[in-house]
Amino acid sequence: QVQLVESGGGLVQAGGSLRPSCAASGRTSSRYAMAWFRQAPGEERDLVAAIAWNDLRTFYARSVKGRFTISRDNAKNTLYLQMTSLKPEDTSVYYCGYSIADFAVEPTYHGMDYWGIGTLVTVSS
Repeated sequence: QVQLVESGGGLVQAGGSLRPSCAASGRTSSRYAMAWFRQAPGEERDLVAAIAWNDLRTFYARSVKGRFTISRDNAKNTLYLQMTSLKPEDTSVYYCGYSIADFAVEPTYHGMDYWGIGTLVTVSS
């Protein structure tokens, strides 16, 4: 089993910044990929950003491209999401996802093997 723990969410004014993180532990694979998804009430869980293992290729949702930056620290098994210029529509529960296999294309919800319990991000106007 792999355990994922998100932290760093919170309440921020529009235009502000947050940097949630996700720490992976347990029986991690040697080459794993990770991603951030978000899900608002009544909505689907959609990809926000993802980062591969092999070449650190990144993927971003069109709605966040240019504002969010995903990164990883493999020595710490930790994923980060630097969010800037936050908008009220970014308000959501943000989930960390873990894929045992690396990916070369943007991941989908069903392609992730493990999930964290989420961290709430609220952006006020």
